[in-house]
Amino acid sequence: MHPYQSMDFCVADLNAAISINGFPCKPASKVSANDFFFDLSKEGVTNTSNLNFSITSANVLTFPAVNTLGIAMNRVDYGPGGLNPPHSHPRASESGVIIKGRVLVGFVTTQNVYYSKVLKPGEIFVIPRGLVHFQKNVGKGKALAYTSFNSHLPGAVILANTIFGSQPSMPNEVLTQAFRVEDSVINTIKSKFGS
Repeated sequence: MHPYQSMDFCVADLNAAISINGFPCKPASKVSANDFFFDLSKEGVTNTSNLNFSITSANVLTFPAVNTLGIAMNRVDYGPGGLNPPHSHPRASESGVIIKGRVLVGFVTTQNVYYSKVLKPGEIFVIPRGLVHFQKNVGKGKALAYTSFNSHLPGAVILANTIFGSQPSMPNEVLTQAFRVEDSVINTIKSKFGS
């Protein structure tokens, strides 16, 4: 084998320590055809939480072939009324296509301008890197979207979990001042997140 042939790809060695721009590469002799394929055909279970949605991620942690390629995908299944709650991706912009159902997609800019639209099958959306956004099934039945990212590990900061479910807990005096509510309101919300 030519010494530079392995430069065509860098299938992640998930047992190695992470490096600055991904995982170290698996030796080319240990790479197989299966490393380059991932199945997003199976519907996710959506009724496991009050949010009624499910994400199947094809990022470097589940699909090691995307290591260092700057790409990842998700399958997002929504039960009736399902919500992918407000969140952001600190390392990626996101685009998506609606496959089934009617999905309200919205995001907020850094100037607090809210953009949204209800999308139907075949319509696509884009969310710029780091902006807070959500998707909600507003149709009568189930909905399905496929999303893609320009990072092999886009990350997700789910606002409610981050703010009210952090360990250790964010100080109440910070949250009461930020949200302009009483201590009892913060304690009630934190109790729903196990904090």
